[in-house]
Amino acid sequence: MLFDPLLHQGIRSKLVSLLISNDELPFKALKEALELTDGNLSSHLSKLEKEAYISIEKIFEGKRPKTVVKIAPKGREAFEKYIENLKQFIEEN
Repeated sequence: MLFDPLLHQGIRSKLVSLLISNDELPFKALKEALELTDGNLSSHLSKLEKEAYISIEKIFEGKRPKTVVKIAPKGREAFEKYIENLKQFIEEN
């Protein structure tokens, strides 16, 4: 059984789980929830965005820029499959 290498990493699986629970979150909220630096979070987000698991949108609230991260259908599907594979692995061992 192969686990999705993109999701079989603690921070990224937590990140995607947070997005699935909320559909979208601001960069700042993800950073605080995962206790990461800007650079570390950006690195994980880039990997997920490259595979179309998430989308990143830069918007303005008034005059202030805000980065919003959203779960993409492909990301939701991949995470559900990942969880099913984990359950199957646990049941078999």
